[in-house]
Amino acid sequence: MAPERRNPKRPFHPRSHQPPPGLWLYGLHAVRAALENPARKVHRLVLTERGVEELGKKAVGRVRHEIASMDAIGKLLPPGAVHQGVALNCDKLSARSLEDVLPEKTGKRRVVLILDQITDPHNAGAILRSAAAFGVDAVVVQDRHAPPESGVLAKAASGALDVVPIATVVNIARTLELLGEAEFWRVALAGDGDQPLREAVSGGDVALVLGSEGSGVRRLVRERCDTSATIPISGQAESLNVSNAAAVALYEVRR
Repeated sequence: MAPERRNPKRPFHPRSHQPPPGLWLYGLHAVRAALENPARKVHRLVLTERGVEELGKKAVGRVRHEIASMDAIGKLLPPGAVHQGVALNCDKLSARSLEDVLPEKTGKRRVVLILDQITDPHNAGAILRSAAAFGVDAVVVQDRHAPPESGVLAKAASGALDVVPIATVVNIARTLELLGEAEFWRVALAGDGDQPLREAVSGGDVALVLGSEGSGVRRLVRERCDTSATIPISGQAESLNVSNAAAVALYEVRR
């Protein structure tokens, strides 16, 4: 059946009386990645004529979509959302376990990134973006202390939310024990780490733990790691933003 399309000349209505069943993603990278992800159930795509050109007619033609103005799209989204002329209503991704996302051991270094109670969606999204850039095999978050999937998170991740495998777990410390049994070298990143990161990373599989900006990696989580490591910085700055620290650390791990 051909995709249903709204006549561009027909007035666009935000349908405020009919709440959409899923969440709204917006921005070119986030929407493109969601459309390319077969695990996404898509309900509604609203975009400008320019948005059609940016995403590509082939991608847009696969789903039901509507043409609207920039202002009309903005009314569907939270105030201030930078949507770039595209908005997608879809279901949230299904939660997956570590066993679901962890690749088999092949001889190539596997890298797992563990976020210990990082709750800010901008930081979490930026970390996911770095995880995609440096080929992280899986990202682990805790079910109760991670930002919910949202347009803000997806926009900050710039498409990585639909690219990087994400595992949701109940207990971070227990997950680290399981990774240790799977022969991962577990490293907690901390300002008072035992050694520089470049010296702490072994040649095998690595599980890198990042903590929240306020309290850092929790004590019980840190105790489940094999070592702690720091990123050397000059005395002109007290610390790095956690998303910046993630990018530097992942570069070092992959280097």
